[in-house]
Amino acid sequence: MGTNWRATGPITCGLIGYRPKPFARMCAKANKSWEDAGSVLVHGYRAPTFSIGRNSSWAHAILLEEGYRYSSSVYPRKHDLYGSPGAPRTPFAPLPGFVEVPLTTARIFQIDVPASGGGYFRLFPYHLTRWLLDQAYRRNRAPAVFYLHPWEVDPDQPRQHQAPLLSRFRHYLNLGLTEHRLRRLLGDFKWARMDHLFLIDGAEPVPLITSWMEPNPQSR
Repeated sequence: MGTNWRATGPITCGLIGYRPKPFARMCAKANKSWEDAGSVLVHGYRAPTFSIGRNSSWAHAILLEEGYRYSSSVYPRKHDLYGSPGAPRTPFAPLPGFVEVPLTTARIFQIDVPASGGGYFRLFPYHLTRWLLDQAYRRNRAPAVFYLHPWEVDPDQPRQHQAPLLSRFRHYLNLGLTEHRLRRLLGDFKWARMDHLFLIDGAEPVPLITSWMEPNPQSR
């Protein structure tokens, strides 16, 4: 399995609403800040709400120029807030020298079911999450990626009662169960750093896939 919530894993800086030059400046500044604070090299990036997809193919080139070597910013499924249906479900190179590691989904009855954690980890029964991760690993023949936000293990966090009902449901659902489920998950699978899994020198290179990134003609 892979995980993107470790100290030397992908950093997060926004993509939605940015154009290439401001995005490049922001990522360069963020990268330097994290490296100075942690005294480690930062190789990975994750866009909030998995916002790299169609019509943002320029982002990967900028990340590579700024020193990043991989990203985990593509979710190959449809969601009301994010998602890139039709994107590859296993690691690929959107351009030479850079690896994109999509969030893990399990293909069940021609439907890409989310298996990477986050809100779905709190929504689905634990045994379903475990089964989905196992199915994804077997069918994709690639390590699965799992993520979790720090606030998801804090059931005592303040409640925002003025937020929309759907937002409150997504945010607060089963917070009291998350830590226990996470401990079980850590014991049920083997885990490793993403750079150790996907940036191994001498490993079989990931395929170069660029066609899915072409802008949707309807959005031009």
